[in-house]
Amino acid sequence: MKLAETVTFGGSGLNRAAELRGDAEAMRAHRKNPVSEAIVFWKGKPLIRRGELDALARVSMTHELFADRADNALFLGLEDGRAIFAHDISDWVPDGAEDAAPGALFDFSEQSHPDLPDTDVFSELRANMTRLNARDAELAASALAVYAWHRSHQFCSKCGAKSEMSMSGWQRGCSSCGAQHFPRTDPVVIMLIANGNSVLMGRSPQWPPGMYSLLAGFVEPGETIEAAVRREVFEEAGIEVGQVEYLASQPWPFPNSLMFGCKGEATSKEITIDPNELEDAMWVSREDMMLAFAGEHPKILPARKGAIAHFILKHWLEDRLD
Repeated sequence: MKLAETVTFGGSGLNRAAELRGDAEAMRAHRKNPVSEAIVFWKGKPLIRRGELDALARVSMTHELFADRADNALFLGLEDGRAIFAHDISDWVPDGAEDAAPGALFDFSEQSHPDLPDTDVFSELRANMTRLNARDAELAASALAVYAWHRSHQFCSKCGAKSEMSMSGWQRGCSSCGAQHFPRTDPVVIMLIANGNSVLMGRSPQWPPGMYSLLAGFVEPGETIEAAVRREVFEEAGIEVGQVEYLASQPWPFPNSLMFGCKGEATSKEITIDPNELEDAMWVSREDMMLAFAGEHPKILPARKGAIAHFILKHWLEDRLD
């Protein structure tokens, strides 16, 4: 797909400078350099700088907010020669913290830090992802996913001992048995299943009323992407799928997925849903999908803007899945 990398969280050309992650002297120098910048997270929310164009707030690594945290910074890469880090200050307790719902599907609360400008707020990434430029989106997605991995992998999976962050945040090491652990990414297929002029749409029970999206599911060990598409569609909706084509991918840091967007051709049409997976599924015509995207459909709301499902459906409506 020619426009594949224009998907939200798609590649921005960031120089991740992985060769520097294990260079303790270089990292120490970058952390102390006043031109080095950090993006900041609280309870999984990035710090957003509100303005005419919203952006990730960039805070100098020498800011007093990081005085006791420098060694725990996550190195994200180099941008125009300066180092970019991420800091997690989730131990800070803001006023109104009781209004936050960290990790919820929708958390509309925002928090401000007294030592930062009034324009800077901690806000849910899903609510801001379409307003960020490609570089900010990649930085935020990368840091959010790595922080989620650190929170869920604090103990060695080999011996059970406490592990520690290493390689500037890109590994965890076990001092007990010497095992090294690396950030986890879960492969997920998400697929536009076509039958003539219609596509297969489904909804999960926990979604807001009217929200439908493309079917999706995790790739199992020993399984190809194509086989996963066919298995998941049949398991969830009872539809058999023939030819499968890869379209585009999207990092999805909620918490650690890589979405493989595909197109498949249905060879059957009768839907039989698995109620453990879906609340409803239906064939939606191109005309009805256009109404949904315009906000004029009586039943269906479009997939969330910024998600690869919305990206694929939009390009399907525009006949640009090539």
